[in-house]
Amino acid sequence: MGKLTGKVAVVTGASRLQGIGAAICKELAENGCDIFFTYWSQYDESMPWGIRKDEPSLLKDELVKLGVAVDHLEVDLAQTENLEKLLEKVAEVLGPPDILINNATYSVNGDFTSVTAKELDEHYFINVRAPTILSSKFAQSFKKKKGGRIINLSSGQFQGPMPGELAYATTKGAIDALTLTLSAEASSLGITVNAVNPGPTDTGWMTEGIRKELIQQFPSRRIGKPSDAAKLISFLASDDAEWITGQVIHSEGGFRR
Repeated sequence: MGKLTGKVAVVTGASRLQGIGAAICKELAENGCDIFFTYWSQYDESMPWGIRKDEPSLLKDELVKLGVAVDHLEVDLAQTENLEKLLEKVAEVLGPPDILINNATYSVNGDFTSVTAKELDEHYFINVRAPTILSSKFAQSFKKKKGGRIINLSSGQFQGPMPGELAYATTKGAIDALTLTLSAEASSLGITVNAVNPGPTDTGWMTEGIRKELIQQFPSRRIGKPSDAAKLISFLASDDAEWITGQVIHSEGGFRR
């Protein structure tokens, strides 16, 4: 029996096998949690790291081998109607979810000289609107009175500036505010709400030059791994973390900006 046996988790943005989303799914499944994950290949295909067409299916196969129930859905979280239907789909195939992990993100580099309204909207839809609406729907449908978990992925926007990522930093910064206020609102329902900032994490996007520059800023002289964030999130999802809510946890391995 794992510490999450009998629980159902929704993990957004778990498309790439090297990504944090996939690592979260694996860690939860290893602890007995049934998994429903979402992905959106079109975004990953447009990024430098890319994605193989079979990666979501391979992730599902890995999770099934761990002995848990698994389903997935390719869904554009920028579309409002998809947000309305997602949790209904989860409840239909796996049962009412206990855990919501808002991991999906949108990030395109750009500074104040190039930012546009369209670019801001694209960041806002995924980084702010989607987690807010999904969290709201999750809380409204949660009837178990205890054990509910909402875990958001932050990026340490208030730890220091992020030059060249104005739209991303602006929108992801809202996650801290969402986490704090929603934790107070959802507490009476038996739901905790926390956020995790994993710091710079090697999910396949780093060039060798970026790695060499960043590694000097870690006391341990290693870059963060997706499993580092996943282990913390697994703990926050468990009953052991029932007294932790409204927190933004900067789990960055001592990263120095």
